[in-house]
Amino acid sequence: MFAEVLINSTAKELNKTFDYIVPKSIEDNVKVGARVLVPFGRSKISEGIIMSLKKYSEFANKDIIRIEDQYLSKENIELANIMARRYFCNVSDCIKLMLPPGSVGKKISNRVKEKTATYVYLKKNIEEIEFDKSVGKLKSEKQIRIIDLLITNDGVPIQDLEIITETSRDIIKRLEKNKYIEFIEKQVERNPFENKEVKRDKPLELTQEQKDAFEKINSSKFKQFLLYGVTGSR
Repeated sequence: MFAEVLINSTAKELNKTFDYIVPKSIEDNVKVGARVLVPFGRSKISEGIIMSLKKYSEFANKDIIRIEDQYLSKENIELANIMARRYFCNVSDCIKLMLPPGSVGKKISNRVKEKTATYVYLKKNIEEIEFDKSVGKLKSEKQIRIIDLLITNDGVPIQDLEIITETSRDIIKRLEKNKYIEFIEKQVERNPFENKEVKRDKPLELTQEQKDAFEKINSSKFKQFLLYGVTGSR
């Protein structure tokens, strides 16, 4: 299997597709609209979008490196091609408008990444800790406060641990240096609506122009539309 890949570039010379070999290992997951990393130019890795798939190619001699994600549908690709012809711009410029914020940009390392947080866990078992307390090896009141909280809680974010125990980062790091605790980086699921009550708005009454536009769209066989209007005019 081969893929026609559009390179993420604003250069007019690159406003075309390049053929790449789809490795057997990713054949089951590859789709039109997937973002992929491909070798391009001299020892360079670039991002691209799969515009189409085909069984034969006379030009493909390099493999797709990996699939990044699947954001776009065939309809999105078709719309991007129509927009590029209509506005005389690169297809990749139109595709960028359809991607989530933070997911575009030439430098992949600068994009929005999943948020991670440092969690603190006990490293020594409770029997060893109690013994160190009894012989005076662990006698700092603040350190004991941290240890006691971790005994009853399986992993606490380091910022929360500082606040709850009223201690400092240096004290926590001292415990880590003495191998009582350990730091583990964990991915944090980000939900902007967590702990927020979102009330449903009542439907607004459409103006006559809006009604006409809605009826025209609703009765059309097409799935996507390019609307003209002033930004913020509803």
